[in-house]
Amino acid sequence: MMAKGLFNRFEDVWMLDGVRTPQVDYMGALADANPIDMGIKVARSVLARTGIAPEDVDTVIAGNMAPGGFDQFYVPRHIGLYAGVPTEVPAQMAQRICGTGFELFRQAGEQISSGAAELALVVGTESMTRNPIAAFDHRQGFRLGAPLGFKDYMWEALTDCAAGINMIQTAENLAQRYDIRREDVDAFAALSFERAVTAQEGGWLAGEIVPVSTETFELSGYKPRHLRLSGKATVADKDTHPRPTPVEVLAKLRTVFAQGVQTGGNSSALTDGAGAALVASGAYAKRWSQAPLGRVAAAAVVGVPPEIMGIGPAPAIRLLLERAGLTLADIARFEINEAQGAQTLAVQRELGLDVNRLNVHGGAIALGHPLAATGVRLTLTVARQLKAIGARWGIASACVGGGQGIALLIENPQGEGLGSAA
Repeated sequence: MMAKGLFNRFEDVWMLDGVRTPQVDYMGALADANPIDMGIKVARSVLARTGIAPEDVDTVIAGNMAPGGFDQFYVPRHIGLYAGVPTEVPAQMAQRICGTGFELFRQAGEQISSGAAELALVVGTESMTRNPIAAFDHRQGFRLGAPLGFKDYMWEALTDCAAGINMIQTAENLAQRYDIRREDVDAFAALSFERAVTAQEGGWLAGEIVPVSTETFELSGYKPRHLRLSGKATVADKDTHPRPTPVEVLAKLRTVFAQGVQTGGNSSALTDGAGAALVASGAYAKRWSQAPLGRVAAAAVVGVPPEIMGIGPAPAIRLLLERAGLTLADIARFEINEAQGAQTLAVQRELGLDVNRLNVHGGAIALGHPLAATGVRLTLTVARQLKAIGARWGIASACVGGGQGIALLIENPQGEGLGSAA
């Protein structure tokens, strides 16, 4: 019986290029930045970087999870308009929690493959800092003596109310199933930090980052929008969470749960950021004057039990490879979101992945996980790696709260086998 799940094969869908903001720590320089304005910044930047006219864009697909302002309803539309995309071009919001950034590429691939569009602007943007303190119980007023219902939106959203379990507990469940010890998780986290620091110091990360400064975005006939940096910051030009973090430092941190393995140091960091890419048909890519960054070859999405949601990338990757006619041995680079250290290790053990091909420039433990932006970053990163090492195939993937997994297959047609990845 064929495995359940969604699978898309894309024959002629191309990522022309992509950029992202730096991912900045919670309450840092991007604390006052509305997700729409971060999205406008990366949208304008990828158009400028490619030299592609905004008038060429046929569809805008944007993702954002938590409201970063009262204008969240307008995220995709305002990003498109203030990026210069023609008024007639439609915009839509896509959401698949931690898999949102990947879903943007999947939906762009569907629209392009069907002939509905030739060029899609995809943007994932997220402010973890600006998650609101919210109440849903007081529309009819405040009753005498009744408790107030204001709660931390982000903190509450980390619990899957169907299973009655929060995201850290799902990682702890996987740690028990796969016999993952605290020492294993800390060692993996230390490696993530080490790789991210090396990538930052060597200039690798800078190759996909657009610096952000306080800026005004004008749109003729409409109110200007303002991207403001927080505090005394004048520019945000690099990821702020990577730092030398040896195992000895991580081992001193207290676990979230007694006898557990997850700590604040070996889980994904809270960061704010945005990423954008241009996805095009083969016909459009041929008319463009530059070589595309890579081909979006296929996508797969599966469901898994909510209480072990973090294992999602494993069956998603299996389905992706099975339907694409490839094996794990064909894949030179894997980028799997590090939601929690134990979660990523469980996926690595379930699939038998070579850690030398996994998150080689660091992952979300070191770089952070701005929800809707993460998938854009990982897809951009894996495509850049294939080019750099001359390899053909790469996979970007993530688990999804509620119990899902999503994965994208990226091809570098000029690559051969594993390139210099072996």
